[in-house]
Formats: sequence, structure tokens, C-alpha cells
Amino acid sequence: MTTIAELAEDRTVEGVYAVGRKERRRTRNGQPYLALELVDPSGRIEARVWSDVELLDRRFGEGDAVRVLGRVERFGGKLQVQVRALEAAPDADPASMAPAMRRDADELDGFLEFLAGEIAHPGLAELVAGFLDDGALRASLRALPAAGADGHHGYAGGLLEHTVGVTTLCRETAQLHPRLRHDLLVAAALVHDVGRTLELERGPAFRQTEEGRLLGHVHLGLRLIEQRAGGLDAALRAELLHAVASHHDRASARTAEASVLYHANQLDAQAATRPVGEG
Repeated sequence: MTTIAELAEDRTVEGVYAVGRKERRRTRNGQPYLALELVDPSGRIEARVWSDVELLDRRFGEGDAVRVLGRVERFGGKLQVQVRALEAAPDADPASMAPAMRRDADELDGFLEFLAGEIAHPGLAELVAGFLDDGALRASLRALPAAGADGHHGYAGGLLEHTVGVTTLCRETAQLHPRLRHDLLVAAALVHDVGRTLELERGPAFRQTEEGRLLGHVHLGLRLIEQRAGGLDAALRAELLHAVASHHDRASARTAEASVLYHANQLDAQAATRPVGEG
């Protein structure tokens, strides 16, 4: 089997992959075709089905595992699989084929706990510990991307990697600027994306849940935090919620900690996605 990372132009493809996206489209002449995104733990690639569209369309759905035979060509500057034959692969587990991060998840988990352990404020420490003691939430951090399949850290475990990245940036900034409230900033960073665990389904497609589509991860995260933050002083709880609420909206940040969290979130996302030069 050829992994997606190994694919090269003018190479034959034969293997089992998951369907991360499936769309039925039409050519300019009105002929139907299927636009697919095939994924495996090594990456993702676009694919097209031009022939026997009606027959093949009924054989699989988005999120299924499929066995593919085709050839890699270059289109629009990107590699693309031209599918010659395709069938469902019912014995394969599609979730295990979701693109995965390259960093060690156990190491990131350990650093997540280290960062949480630096929070001295009893109420904030208890709140964060409650999230980290939630087995389902911890599993979701390893299984979900940070912002969907097409966003930054768009692979299984990206949510864990991004959470650690943002929190590390916030921790370092608080050390550089002692005027910042370290515990509030680090706690906000650790929980700023907990709403993703309710917004997204597991791979390979990482679809939005219905609740996620309608409410979004920020609202869902605020709701989770409010449910667990009853022991916090009301003023501190409001500041924590404000920082999380504004981590995608620079103009709405009213505190230094909220502003730092916004910029740390943006920096980690940009560093993970913007192209870099060679050499």
C-alpha cells in the first residue's frame, strides 16, 4: 500500500484510504464527477472520479474507508489522484486513517499537565484540573484538530498540540511581563478551545456536530467553563470567560490577559500554517 506522503507525479496509486470529503459536481459540459479528498495518517490529497460516477457514488460516503486504484497527476500546481477503480473497504477503520500529528502525544500530554501544575490560584487550579481529569475530554484533545480539517493544526491531535502551544506562549509572555496575572492567563489558555471537543466529530472528516454548526466552539466552550467554574470568585470567573470569549476577536479584548491570549492564539495558528522559505 502506498501512503499519501509517498505519492509522486505519474505514479500508480493502490491502497486503502479514508474519504475526508466527498462532493458531487458537474463539468462545464454538465457531466457529473466526484471531487474527493483522500486521507491517511501521513496526509491528504485531492482525488477525482470521472467515470462510472453513478455506480461508484452509491458505493461509499464521506468518512468511509475505500480501496483505490488510480494514478497521480499534477493539476493547478498540486498533486491529484485520477481514480480508475474504487470500492468500499468495510474491514478498515476510517478513524484510524485520519491525518495525525508528527509530535509525540504522550510528551505533549505531559507538558500539558506541567503547565496546569504551575497554576497557584486554588480556584483556577481546581477548574483546570477538573478538565484534565476528564478522560473523554483528554481523548478528544488527541483525536481532534484545532480548527477542523481545513484549518490550522488540521489533524488528529492538533487540538492538543495547539493548546500546548498557545499556553506555552502565554506562560512565556507572563514571565516577560510580570504585571500580567500568570494564573489567569495560563488557565484561560489551557481551556480556550475546550469547545472544540463538542463542535467537531472525530476523523477522518472531522465534521461539525449539529450543535457545533449552530453555536460554534467559543460559545460551547464558555458553556463548559461556566458549568465547572461555580467555585470561582464572580469577578475572576468573568475575566476568565471574557478572555476565552474574545480569543478570536481582538477588538473585544478588554483586559491585558485577554489581548495576550488573542495574539498567542493567532501566532500559534499562523506559525503552523504559513509557508516558510527554503534554506
